[in-house]
Amino acid sequence: MQTKQRGSLFRPAAAAIAGTVVWFAGITPAQRVYTTRDAALRLAILERSGPRWVAGQHVAAMGTAAVPVAYAALARGLPQGKARGLAGTAAAALLAGAPMFIWCLADRGSDLERFAYRRGAGWPFAFYAWSHVAALAALAGAFAALPAPRPTRTALALAGTSAASAAVLAATGDIPPFVFYLAEGAAAAVLLRRTADDGGDA
Repeated sequence: MQTKQRGSLFRPAAAAIAGTVVWFAGITPAQRVYTTRDAALRLAILERSGPRWVAGQHVAAMGTAAVPVAYAALARGLPQGKARGLAGTAAAALLAGAPMFIWCLADRGSDLERFAYRRGAGWPFAFYAWSHVAALAALAGAFAALPAPRPTRTALALAGTSAASAAVLAATGDIPPFVFYLAEGAAAAVLLRRTADDGGDA
């Protein structure tokens, strides 16, 4: 990679990683609520968490907004061609899905009982989740199309994560979104490393 291109990728790659870290920080409070089946117990967990839960939703919303913006900047930093086009498609999918999850987060923070009893609308999360599935598939193509040395293993991992996530969503209608942020954060880390040493991972 040319020095100019390396510089254009460093900041957005670092921003994508930072956004991922912020997202995980926000989603951390009251983790047991996601695995508890009894609605009354879920509500009790949320009420005990109180302000920490509400604050966490705000923090997670910041991470949700930051990652797509960072990926849009990453796409602009790539050379003209297929890789840039596919990365732009991934960023567009992430940008389309982010408001839906921010809506979900606002709902979770504003009405604990509705979230605990799963009374909210399901389509915003579904739209958000499928947008990440599409984004991961596009990112896989973008990584596969990068100039040599290509990060082939990363491209395959992204494609596999997209396919597995699609299968889980189609079968269950639900998926833990941390899967998406792990994959997208790892992809940004690969680009960050690539800006430093031009390394592939084939």
